[in-house]
Amino acid sequence: MRAIAMTTGLLAAVLILAPEPARAADKYNVDPAHTAVVFKIEHGGFSWTYGRFNDVSGTFTIDAKSPESSQVAVIIKTDSLDTGNPQREGHLKSPDFFNAKQFPSITFKSTSVSKAEKGLTVVGDLTLHGVTKPVTLHLVGGKVGEFPKGVQRTGYSTELSIKRSEFGMDKMIPAAGDEVVIMISFEGTRP
Repeated sequence: MRAIAMTTGLLAAVLILAPEPARAADKYNVDPAHTAVVFKIEHGGFSWTYGRFNDVSGTFTIDAKSPESSQVAVIIKTDSLDTGNPQREGHLKSPDFFNAKQFPSITFKSTSVSKAEKGLTVVGDLTLHGVTKPVTLHLVGGKVGEFPKGVQRTGYSTELSIKRSEFGMDKMIPAAGDEVVIMISFEGTRP
């Protein structure tokens, strides 16, 4: 009986003193209920027209110990474009602009990730209207928490500007501006 007690005590001590196993990178699924991709474009110098995409999905992996091993992949359904004006949406989805039938998705896939002061700097390939170009996302955030209970969650936000003409979308410039400002906020969850 005494031997069993000693063995149990030794086992407990080993478990307490054993180093914590290396934690693998955390893989998250984009939470569409807490994700927004909003854009604005100048309208003839008078004002800005705003729109959003309602169908955004993807995954991202965050490796806190080795940020360069982190990855981001996002898919936006072009047909989910929403500007609050059905007539304008029809025109934007037509071959004059996004050509949603021929190019049903906008994608982003990271090629490198590095730690930044307020989050991560993510360089990757943005494919829009069938054209792929490198862009840099300065992700701010990275708070990790459990919400709701049993679900690990993190989130980031960023803003970038692109020239739509560089992606082969040059109709109606300058009546509709060439520069497009894109604001992205997303959360990811993992069980």
